[in-house]
Amino acid sequence: MSMATDWAKLLNPEQLAAVTAGEGPTLVLAAAGTGKTRTLTHRVAWLLEQGESPDGILLLTFTNRAAREMMERAQALAGPAIATLWSGTFHHVCHRILRREAPLLGYRRDFAILDRADSLSLLNRGLKELVKDTKHFPKKEVIASLIGKAANTQGDLKAILENTLFEDPVDPAQLFAVAERYAEAKRENNAMDFDDLLVLTLRLFQEHPQVADYYAARFRHVLVDEYQDTNTIQSQLVDRLAARHRNLMAVGDDFQCIYSWRGADFRNIMDFPKRWPDCRIIKLERNYRSAPEILSVANATIAGNPEQFQKTLLPTRPPAGRKPLVAFLYDAAEQNQMVIRHIQRALQSGYRPQDIAVLYRAHYHVMELELDLRRLRMPYTLTSGQGVFESQHAKDVVAYLRFCVGAPDAFSFARCLSLLPGVGPKTIDRIWQRLGSYFDPGDETARLKLLTLLPKKAQEDWRTIDGLFQDYRREGLDEHGGTAIRRFLDGWYAAYLQRTYDNAEDRIQDVAALASQIVEEQSVAEFLSEVALMSNVDAENVDPDRPGIRLSTVHQAKGLEWPVVIIIWCDEDMFPSAKAIMEDQAPEERRLFYVALTRAKDELLLCVPSHRHLNGGGSIALFPSRFIKELPADLVSKRYGLY
Repeated sequence: MSMATDWAKLLNPEQLAAVTAGEGPTLVLAAAGTGKTRTLTHRVAWLLEQGESPDGILLLTFTNRAAREMMERAQALAGPAIATLWSGTFHHVCHRILRREAPLLGYRRDFAILDRADSLSLLNRGLKELVKDTKHFPKKEVIASLIGKAANTQGDLKAILENTLFEDPVDPAQLFAVAERYAEAKRENNAMDFDDLLVLTLRLFQEHPQVADYYAARFRHVLVDEYQDTNTIQSQLVDRLAARHRNLMAVGDDFQCIYSWRGADFRNIMDFPKRWPDCRIIKLERNYRSAPEILSVANATIAGNPEQFQKTLLPTRPPAGRKPLVAFLYDAAEQNQMVIRHIQRALQSGYRPQDIAVLYRAHYHVMELELDLRRLRMPYTLTSGQGVFESQHAKDVVAYLRFCVGAPDAFSFARCLSLLPGVGPKTIDRIWQRLGSYFDPGDETARLKLLTLLPKKAQEDWRTIDGLFQDYRREGLDEHGGTAIRRFLDGWYAAYLQRTYDNAEDRIQDVAALASQIVEEQSVAEFLSEVALMSNVDAENVDPDRPGIRLSTVHQAKGLEWPVVIIIWCDEDMFPSAKAIMEDQAPEERRLFYVALTRAKDELLLCVPSHRHLNGGGSIALFPSRFIKELPADLVSKRYGLY
C-alpha cells in the first residue's frame, strides 16, 4: 500500500470507520456477510501505513485457516512488511509466550505438547494405575472430555465430575484422582496438553504480572477475530494483553454466538462496553451475501431475542423475485421427496451439486435423507459425522443384528465380542478357532461353550447380550428390527456408549434414528442385505473427491455459504432442540437458526414435517418450530404437501 491509499474507495462507510478508528478500545459488531475479514485485514494495512511497527500488532483468530487467510490478504495489501506481525490462534500465540516463559511455571522451555493420542495414553496410565476394575468405569476419552470442559470454562473439576450422570454408578472421587494423576504425569514429563496452553498462560500472567506487563507493552494494537466465540480464559488474556495501550479491536457478532457447549461465553461480547466503558461501537450491517428476501426472514427471526446488540442486515443485492419457501409436509419420507425435488430443480437451473447445502440441528436428523440420496446415487459430502453405516456405533448395531438373525460371520462375531471388557483380537481369534469357526446363537450348547471361553470379567456383560439374543428369538422380532435395536440400546449398549465415548448422547440418538429406519414391512434380514448392498455400491461408485451436495449441522456450517440452502426438521423439539430448551438455551437456539438462514445466498427452503415415525410402529405429532410460527406471513411462501 502506498501512502496515498484512498481507503474510502475500498470500503463502505462503516468498514472505513472501523479500519481507520483512532486509539482506544473498539467493538466492531460485524453481522453475517458484512465483510468482517476484509475489515480486519484492511485495519492491519492501515495501521502499518500509519507507521505502526508490525511486531507491535497482535492478531488473534480461532482457526489456523482463518489466520493463514488473514495474513495472506493482509500481505497482498501491505506487502512483506507484515512478516514480523504476531498472528495466529489463541493456542499458537500462547505457545510462543510459554516457550519463552515456561521456567517461571516450573517447566523447561523444551516442554512437549501432547496431541490427543498422547494425552489419552498418559491419562490411561493413571486410569489403569488407580482403578482396579475398569469394566464399568468411564473410558479415557470420556474423562479427558470432562477435564477439558473444566479447563475451558474455568469450572470446578470436582463439581463437574460429581454432577455428571452415568448409566453405571461411578465414584466421583475416583474420577478426580485419575484427573489429578494425569496432571501430575504431565508435570513429571515436562508436557502440556492443548488446553494447558491457555490455562498456563493465564496463570503465568496472574502469578507473574511483570510478564503480563511486558507483553502488554509490546503489543500496541490487539485485534481479535470472532470475539463472540471466546471463552472466559481467552477473554481475560485479551484484556491483559490490551491493558497497557488500550488499543483493542474486538470483531464479532453476538447474533452468531452458538458455541456455549464448548465453553464460549456470550457475556464476553455483551459485557465488552462494561469492561471497556469508553469503547466505540461500530456496526457492520451491509450484507453482501444474501438476497433481500432471505435477509428479511433472518432479521425477523433474530429480533425475537431479548438481550443483544440490535442490528439489521441491509441488502446490497437486488431482489431475487422469490421468497423463502416454507414446506409443511407429513413425515420424513415426504420431506425427503421435497428435498430431492428441490435439489433436482436447482441442478436443472444451472446450480452445481456443491452449490447446494442441507442443514440440520443434529446429525441424526439427516440419516433418513442420506439413505435416500445413497439409493439415488446422488453425490453428497457429509461433514456432520460419518455416513449412516460408517460409524463405529452403526457397525456395532449391524453386527448385533447379524447375531440375531442366525449364525454370524467371522467379522460380526469379532465385532460383537470386541465390545466386551478384556476381549482383544487374540482372544477373539482363539475363541473362534475353539468354536470351529462357526457359532449359532440358537444352539444352547454352543452358547454355553462360548461363555466358558470368555474371560471372567467379560462374562457378565455377555450374559446380558446373550439374553437379548434369546428375547429376539422368543418374541419373533424378525419383522421388528427397530424394536430389536431399541432393546439392545436400552438393555446394554447405551451404558457401553456412555463409558466409552465423550459424545455418547449423539451416538445414542444416531442408534435410535437407525432403529426407525427399519420399516415394519421390511424384515431384519432384508435390511441387512440392503446395508451390505449400499455399502458396496458406495465403495465402488462414490469418488470421495467428487463435489457433492453438502450435508452439515448448522454448527459446522458457520462461516460458510451456498447459493441454495435447505433446512430440514424445522419443528419444535427438533430445531430448537428439546434438550437445549430444557437447559434454558432458547436464545442460543434462535441464534443458531439465524446462522442457518444466513448461509443462503439465492434460495432458501424450510421443511416442517408434522409427524415423526417411531421404531416399532406408530408416530408422534410434531408442531412447527417457534421460529417458523413467528415469521410474518408476508415474508415467506408456503406450501402444504408436495404439490
